[in-house]
Amino acid sequence: MKKGLVTILSVILIAGILSACGSKETTTDGMKLVEKDTFTFASSGEYNPFSVTDGNGVMTGFDIEVAEAIAKELDLEPDQKRFKFNSIVEGVKTGRFDAAVASHTINEERLEQVDFTTPYYYSGPQIFVRPDSDVQSLDDLKDLEIAVSKGSTYAKTAQEVTDNVIQYDSDVTALEALSKGKHDAVITDFLTGKEAIGAGLEIVGKDTLGLSEQAIAVAKDNDVLLKKINKALEKLREDGTLKKISEKYFKEDITTKPEGE
Repeated sequence: MKKGLVTILSVILIAGILSACGSKETTTDGMKLVEKDTFTFASSGEYNPFSVTDGNGVMTGFDIEVAEAIAKELDLEPDQKRFKFNSIVEGVKTGRFDAAVASHTINEERLEQVDFTTPYYYSGPQIFVRPDSDVQSLDDLKDLEIAVSKGSTYAKTAQEVTDNVIQYDSDVTALEALSKGKHDAVITDFLTGKEAIGAGLEIVGKDTLGLSEQAIAVAKDNDVLLKKINKALEKLREDGTLKKISEKYFKEDITTKPEGE
């Protein structure tokens, strides 16, 4: 009898712990937050110059400064969480983070799991190869080996032309491998490739593969937070803050949709 009672109590305790891990605080203005008065956001810390991690484990970069600016507009304390890119959306969905500020491209697959804000910047995938490569376009990569980052939209693009797709934890790691003679190409954001070239990697950019919209992911049951982040982004666009952060990292404004697109 005692053994049965202990078992029941253990189950209740474990259930309570699991419930607490996925629970959220609800603030007075309706936002559901992991921690009261705090904007808990996730990024990978492996996607320079959007998010990069220093020797103390602290992330800096374009995404991080955007998240901090949003937190300020929401009158919340920013709390950054470093997480593997391919697991961040799931973390938002299950309540581990309030939001993902991690350069996620809006697509149908992700929209089934989370909601997205209005885009906070615009970019697009590009093919990168070594200088001695004859590759110019996606068609030239048919049946060749393409490296991409795990959880990115670029894997699906690569799979259109080859079954030989290698996935890395970060785009930067994939580009570094390419420069050292591995793989035939990398598909990644053109800004990331541009940064890698500027840092000295012996790679070159070829065809760009369209325009993509990057946005902040929020759990589907957190409509109030979503609306407040959108309002914050609107304010940051209007007062020039987003443009200023962009120009700091890219010497250009990537927060405004290109004309004609």
